Amino acid sequence: MTTGASRTAGTAPGRNPAATDSRVFAELWVSLASLLRSYTAVHGLHDNRLATVEAVEEKITVRHEEKWLRLEREVAIVTWTRENGSSGSMEISEAGRLRSGTSEEEMDLAAEAWARELMR
Repeated sequence: MTTGASRTAGTAPGRNPAATDSRVFAELWVSLASLLRSYTAVHGLHDNRLATVEAVEEKITVRHEEKWLRLEREVAIVTWTRENGSSGSMEISEAGRLRSGTSEEEMDLAAEAWARELMR
């Protein structure tokens, strides 16, 4: 390696780790929106109820009647807000898990729990 050149261990020459990480989190974000669509549809089947899921680059909004959930992402950090004013933040791991404080949950389990609550 030339003097002055630095590279992250295991990083291929010419690869930008930050750009790759950003793409991974963007793909996980799209997956989270898809999970929310699927789980709200499943929870609404019995009573023929529908939720709307609006997903844009760094924001997902899910609405059902007077209930809503807004998720906003900045790289791996997700901030959530509910219609009742409650809010919090969590981190998406590269493995597709959501970390909040000391707890960690699979992204699909978190999406299912949100959908269940919204569709009640």
